[in-house]
Amino acid sequence: MNYRLLSFFLGKLCNTCAVSFCLPLLLSIFLNEDCVYAFLQAIVTSICMGFVFVKFGNSEDAGITYREGVAIAGFGWFVITFLGSLPYAFAGILDPVSAFFESVSGFTTTGATAISQIEVLPRSLLLWRSLTHWIGGIGIIVVFIAFLPQVASGAVHMFNAEVTGPSSERVLPRIKTTAIALCKIYLFFTAVEMIMLCLAGMNVFEAIKHSFSTIATGGFSTYDTSVTHFESPLIEGIITVFMIIAGGNFALYYLIGEKGPRVLWQDTEFKVYISIIFIVTAAIGLNLYINNYFNGIDSFRYSIFQVVSIISTTGFVSNDFDIWPPFSKLCLVLLMFIGGCAGSTAGAIKVSRIVVLTKMAFAHLKRTIHPSMVVDISMSGKTVPSPIVAGIVRFFFLYIVLFAFLTFLIAMTGLSVMDSIGIIAATISSVGPALGVAGATCTYADINSFGKIVISIAMLLGRLELFTLLVLLRPEFWRSTRNW
Repeated sequence: MNYRLLSFFLGKLCNTCAVSFCLPLLLSIFLNEDCVYAFLQAIVTSICMGFVFVKFGNSEDAGITYREGVAIAGFGWFVITFLGSLPYAFAGILDPVSAFFESVSGFTTTGATAISQIEVLPRSLLLWRSLTHWIGGIGIIVVFIAFLPQVASGAVHMFNAEVTGPSSERVLPRIKTTAIALCKIYLFFTAVEMIMLCLAGMNVFEAIKHSFSTIATGGFSTYDTSVTHFESPLIEGIITVFMIIAGGNFALYYLIGEKGPRVLWQDTEFKVYISIIFIVTAAIGLNLYINNYFNGIDSFRYSIFQVVSIISTTGFVSNDFDIWPPFSKLCLVLLMFIGGCAGSTAGAIKVSRIVVLTKMAFAHLKRTIHPSMVVDISMSGKTVPSPIVAGIVRFFFLYIVLFAFLTFLIAMTGLSVMDSIGIIAATISSVGPALGVAGATCTYADINSFGKIVISIAMLLGRLELFTLLVLLRPEFWRSTRNW
C-alpha cells in the first residue's frame, strides 16, 4: 500500500469538503443565523486535516493501483462523512454519534434522520443536509475524478470502487471524460426539476432542497411531514417523474443524446424497472381501494408516489404507509431490496442483478430437465460474461448474510424483530423510512448510540456495495509485498 499517495488524496478530499461548507456558511451569514461559527469551525477543521494529510502525502510516488483506488474510496467516505458531521455537532443540534449518523445518512443518500424537529433548524443547516445528499448522489469520488488533475490513469480504480452496479459501465473511453459527462447530466436534471418545482408553487429554497434530494434519491425534506406537507398532486407528480429518472442508469441517459430515445426500450434493465413500477403500483392501488383507505384516484396517486419513492430508494413520503394494509406494506418492503438500476443514484441490490439472478434460476431449471444444455444469460441482447454472473451471486449472498448479521446487532438494542428487520432493510438499501419505530412519520432519534453506529455501518456498506469496505478488513490488502 502506498500510504503517502493515500494520504495525499485524503487531504485533497478534506480541502474539497472545506470548500463545500462555504455555500451554507454564506447563507448563514446572509440570514444572520447562530450557526455561522459552526460552519467556520468545520472549515478550519477540514483545512487543518487536509494540510496534515497533504503534508504527509505525495502524489508523485507512484500511480494509483487497484489497492490505492479502493483505499481512497473506502477511507474517503469515512473522512468526508466525519467532516460532514461537524456542523451538526458544533451547532449543538446533535450529539457526536447522532451527527455522524446524520452525515452518513446524507452522503449515502439514505435519508434517515436523527433530528426530531426538522422545521426548526436554521436554513443553512437544512441546505447543508441537502448538499450532502447531492454530493453523495453523484459520488464523492466521481466528482473528485472530474475535477482533480492528479488522478490521471489511476482514475479507473477509484471509479470502479465508487460507481454502483454489477459492472462499471463507461459511456466514453476515458474515465475522466465519463465522470464529467455524468456530472453534466446530473446538473441538468437538478436544474430542470428545480425550475418545475418553482413553477408548481414551491419557493426557491424549497425547490433547491427537494431537487437536491430527488436527483440524489436521498429523501431529506424541509418539513417533518416530508412531501405530505404540500398536499399538491402537481408537486408529487413532478417529484415522481424525477425519482423515476434518478433511479435509472445515468449512462443510458447519455446514450439517448447519442443514439436517440430507442436505447431506453432496448435496455432490459430499464424495461424491467418501469414494469415493476407499474405492476406494483396497480397492485397496491387496488389493495388500498378495496380496503377503503382512499377513493380510486387517491389510491393510485399515493400508490405510485410511494412505489417510486421506495424502489428508487429516495424515501420521500406523501402518506403514512405504515398504516396501510399488510399486503401494501409487504410490497414496499420487497421494493426496498430491489432498488433502482445500475449506474443510478439509487441503492439496494439493483434491478440488473435481480434480472440476472432470475434468469439464472430458470437456466438451472432447464439444466435439471436437460443436463447437457448450455444456457447463456443475456441482458439487452448481450451475453453476460461468467465472471460478472459469479460476482452477482457473491454479492447477493453477502448482501443477505450482512442483512441478517446487522439485523441481529440492531435487535440487541432492544428493538422488536420486525422493527430491526425493517430498519436494516431500509438503511442498507439507502431508502431511509422503514416501518414501526422508524416508519414514515417517525425518525431515528430515539435509537441509542450503538444502534446508530450499526445503522451508519449498514448505510456505508450499502452505498459502497459491500466489497469496497469489506476488502479493507483483509490483512493481505495492506501487505506491500502483494501485487495488486
